[in-house]
Amino acid sequence: MCYGYAGMAKWSFLTNHARVLVCIAHDPGMRLREIASALDITERSAFGIVTELADAGYVVKEKDGRRNRYQIQGHLPLRESVVRERTIGEVLDVLVEASASADGDDDPPAHKADTARTMPAWVWWRWSGQA
Repeated sequence: MCYGYAGMAKWSFLTNHARVLVCIAHDPGMRLREIASALDITERSAFGIVTELADAGYVVKEKDGRRNRYQIQGHLPLRESVVRERTIGEVLDVLVEASASADGDDDPPAHKADTARTMPAWVWWRWSGQA
């Protein structure tokens, strides 16, 4: 399940782009309407973010009947220079694993490749090169 941040502070540690990626990692068949609702953003914003992620190559859209299914390209590096040596998949492993643990969900993330390395959330600071 993808969790929104409604009712929390007016800012977030994660950008809406990262939050959309987490939603897609949880459910690659999630509709834009569901993403928008979960993240408390407009459907138009969700569409724009998914389009930008697809244009940048981070997400591939595949038609599945009348719906889209999304495939995250987890092998791609992050754009930020601080953590450029990390991949999208590695970051999603940390984020999705943390939310699944809090939810009691033991299913692996939908984007996770056999070669993806999972890292406990408590090592995030050292992992991101901040230590």
